[in-house]
Amino acid sequence: MSCLFCGREFLDIIAENELVFAIYDKYPVNLGHVLIIPKRHYASFYESTEEELIAIYEIVQKCKEIVDSKYKPTGYNIGININESAGQTIMHLHVHMIPRYDGDVEDPRGGIRNLKTQLVPYKG
Repeated sequence: MSCLFCGREFLDIIAENELVFAIYDKYPVNLGHVLIIPKRHYASFYESTEEELIAIYEIVQKCKEIVDSKYKPTGYNIGININESAGQTIMHLHVHMIPRYDGDVEDPRGGIRNLKTQLVPYKG
């Protein structure tokens, strides 16, 4: 099976640099949920080069500007699932940048563990 993230020509890219690109998640946990994805195909965060880590950070910052402007969140969760036991379903590294909003859950302690929205359920 081919990688969903390696066929970039079919993706709606919202930001990119030489090593990384970003898209809105097809199954968002919350409004404005972004995926930051290296252009090189590899599965684990621990396989990233120093240059890729810097590029990921740059795109996280750029996406924050985009999402802040468009959706006005009041916070963020940023996370990475590594391996199936941690919930990774696409074996191409991707960083989740999930905007948070005051009142999106009754008690936000614990991050996204308790996030339930009216959006399409998150699948990975």
